[in-house]
Amino acid sequence: MTLSRGLLIAAVVGVAGALAGGLSGCAVAAGAAVIGRAIEEEGSRTVPAMYTGLKGRSFAVVISADRAIQANDPRVVNRLTNAITNRLQGEPLVGASGFVPGPVVLEFQFSTPRWVSWSPGKIAEHFVVDRLVFIELYEYRLQEPGNAYMWDGRAAARVHVLENDGTSDDEFAFSRELRVKYPDNTGVTERDMRREVVGANLEKRLLDRITWLFYTHDEPNKIKY
Repeated sequence: MTLSRGLLIAAVVGVAGALAGGLSGCAVAAGAAVIGRAIEEEGSRTVPAMYTGLKGRSFAVVISADRAIQANDPRVVNRLTNAITNRLQGEPLVGASGFVPGPVVLEFQFSTPRWVSWSPGKIAEHFVVDRLVFIELYEYRLQEPGNAYMWDGRAAARVHVLENDGTSDDEFAFSRELRVKYPDNTGVTERDMRREVVGANLEKRLLDRITWLFYTHDEPNKIKY
């Protein structure tokens, strides 16, 4: 857990002042508890990777989204494919030996419509990679259905990893389901926040949650997603 210097100084001064002022032990203890909670909220924790099998291996990121999602936002798969690929290949703790650039994957999907019927193993073989990060984006929206005035961003995905080692075309070695939302508060309208801001923050949260699966990282203790 990391603490700001100012917060630590405030804590020490506060406790020292309480003792100097002759407060009772109970009062001092209560004050220390409040300080402890504040310190905890301002700190962070280290969260280990849930899957480390990209280390020393090549990978490709492929996202599958249903037509309704792509009709509402035709570019969301492009943005997420590029962002996830770039984060994973650029993170030293992932330690991948190689990767397929996002634009190459997207061009394949565009030019090969039948790819949706391919097995994960066939897709991995096509890209000649050791690992296929296959993501099913099954929910993505910025507003509650039927309410065009309130922002209620939601995104949900199933993240799978196929280990292309010749054992199985379809059996994933790792799978997790993730959900994020934005904004955190209800009642936020277009007057309060622009559409681009809602979408960017929602995708950033999904990006974090997906890529954090693959490397040890720090998370703020008061993170809301």
